[in-house]
Amino acid sequence: MKCPFCQHEETQVLDTRDSEEGDAIRRRRRCTNCDKRFTTHERIELAMPIIVKKNGSRTEFDGDKLRASLMLALRKRPVSAESLDEALHRIKEKLLSSGEREIISGHVGELVMHELKRLDKIAYIRFASVYKSFEDVAEFQNMIEEFSGPAASRKGKK
Repeated sequence: MKCPFCQHEETQVLDTRDSEEGDAIRRRRRCTNCDKRFTTHERIELAMPIIVKKNGSRTEFDGDKLRASLMLALRKRPVSAESLDEALHRIKEKLLSSGEREIISGHVGELVMHELKRLDKIAYIRFASVYKSFEDVAEFQNMIEEFSGPAASRKGKK
């Protein structure tokens, strides 16, 4: 660690403590050259993978963009903010735990669809209709029929 005062390369750690939140370490240091003291903080830094788009371009993962996409699909749906946050956390966790440095955007879309399917069927269909770029009504009907199943067909026949 370089000294912020004289730029000397060698410093000595005098004291180490965990932060109150437990997510960082505070170190009190002394420069072996100029004898001045300073504090450093160490935090865990997890790097999200780079997103590779359909056209081959690469972009940094954007958690705000992911949240906005989910919120758009969930607009006016009875899903709590807590449930949304949990879904976002699960998606990010899967991306981090993959260990990949780059992930195809389609994989992120599939993760979003999986979470929306758990949260709200209507939001899932909204997102899927845009994400899968339905060409005609038949594709949309097939998606709806996935949720209808035999029970819904019986209701319609009564």
